[in-house]
Amino acid sequence: MKKKVFALLLCGLPLLMNAQDAFDVLQMSQNDLRGTARFQSMAGAFGALGGDLSVLTQNPGGIGVYRNSDLGITLGLDFNSSESGVDKMNQTKFSLNNVGYIGAIRLDSEVMPNLNFGFTYNRVKSYNRHYVGGVGDIDNSMSNYVADGFINMDDYTVADLYWTDNFDPYFDGTAPWAAVTMFDMPTRTDGYVGIINDSGDGLMQGLYGYGTTGNAFYEVDERGHADEYNIAFGGNISNKLYWGLDFGILDLDFRSYQAYEEDLENPYVMTDDENLFLSPISNENTSATWGLYNYLHSKGTGVNFKLGLIWRPIQSLRVGAAFHTPTYYDMRDTYYVSASFKAYQNYELLYTADKGSNDGYDYSSTYTIHTPWRFIGSLAGVIGNSGIVSLDYEYVANQTMRIGNDRGDEYPDVTSRVKDYFKPSHIIRIGAEYRLTPNWSLRAGYSYKTSQVNKGVDKYEYNIVTVGTNPAYQYDNTVQHITCGVGYRYKSFYGDLAYVHQMRNSVYNAFSPINTDYIYDPNISADVKDKNNRLSLTLGVRF
Repeated sequence: MKKKVFALLLCGLPLLMNAQDAFDVLQMSQNDLRGTARFQSMAGAFGALGGDLSVLTQNPGGIGVYRNSDLGITLGLDFNSSESGVDKMNQTKFSLNNVGYIGAIRLDSEVMPNLNFGFTYNRVKSYNRHYVGGVGDIDNSMSNYVADGFINMDDYTVADLYWTDNFDPYFDGTAPWAAVTMFDMPTRTDGYVGIINDSGDGLMQGLYGYGTTGNAFYEVDERGHADEYNIAFGGNISNKLYWGLDFGILDLDFRSYQAYEEDLENPYVMTDDENLFLSPISNENTSATWGLYNYLHSKGTGVNFKLGLIWRPIQSLRVGAAFHTPTYYDMRDTYYVSASFKAYQNYELLYTADKGSNDGYDYSSTYTIHTPWRFIGSLAGVIGNSGIVSLDYEYVANQTMRIGNDRGDEYPDVTSRVKDYFKPSHIIRIGAEYRLTPNWSLRAGYSYKTSQVNKGVDKYEYNIVTVGTNPAYQYDNTVQHITCGVGYRYKSFYGDLAYVHQMRNSVYNAFSPINTDYIYDPNISADVKDKNNRLSLTLGVRF
């Protein structure tokens, strides 16, 4: 399996430089716990309850529960905190989480008392996250990863690695973009030298070797959102079976800036002999600093369909089920990469270089992605006229994600990697509501989401393929929510307030390990912990 995945790494890069890869579509497929304040305060455990504006994004069968029309708006204030190592970054963001209208049409029929329709806007994902950190006493360098994994393993030569004017890392040349970017750096001499060096024996040499020490630094700044506009209709049959159909239109906007830097002592660099020519590789009294900087802007429009049912066999019990198709996105990316490098010997500058793709202009590409399909099963118990307890289970089929070209033709090698890297996520949601008086209610909830990746990824047994100009990848291990809230009802008016505390444990990887039967180069990774707090207020009227 290791040989197979590594072969895909080498062969797939030149062919797929104009699209995203497995970990990119994973990030674009995630949802947050958002919606109305009542929905959030019960951790989203509404699959068997219905009667809330948020159910159109979860179980549209809940629209059939309505007996009256509903109009509401939800505002949110997020306090985001991300920590990696000893570095902590804080952000405060205002958001519009939900606006919706449900129209209830009463029919003069015992078989179908109501036929309802609805329109809602929901923010289903916020990408806002900013973290910085460092890794001390690193065991490897990204330059070694590129030299071994991108060049030596595939027998590229110096002639394959030269950078030309307006070089396009996606389409120009033979070698992968990273090899060209890191090799061809102009020096103060007439030659060329860079982060990757020609060792003189037909192989390329990274900066890290025997006697090298150093530290790595990283920054990830993400912004954006995924918004869903829902059009739904549904009804109920004999007040026993509630059904609903939903058509969703999604707008995705994601921006990312990622920086990776290394500060090395005694690295292996080409030394300059009296400014006349380049001498063989040396690490005697040398030092180096270098960085790789990536900017990405992804925009897309997608559609999906949802089908939901709620069955009420007895007054105190409700059973729900919902199926979500994948979201079918048409995507467009713009991106830019730059690199900088400085080498020293005996504390004197040997050479310095800065290089950016496409002479400083962004590239662009178009492609399609299919997010995972989802299934939600739910149970809810109604305790007299005062209490509700609800349980949801959601299955997210991460292994079914797909990427294709702008004509919709699937990339089979990416599909293979998706199946290798990812496993289904399982989400459990528990919520409860207790009515203190006819006007006031208290609510609480908890949700837990399992890891998205297979054990081989988490244990660094795979050689992870990334495309574009960024070798970094990240994923969530677990996501938890602890929620509570209060609700007030007076005649046709209602107001709800929710507090959501999110705990998200993620892993950042600067680049993939190289793991084959005959070579192992470790990667550089770090844990990222998000502890985010949100206050949401919903105001609405039923009539």
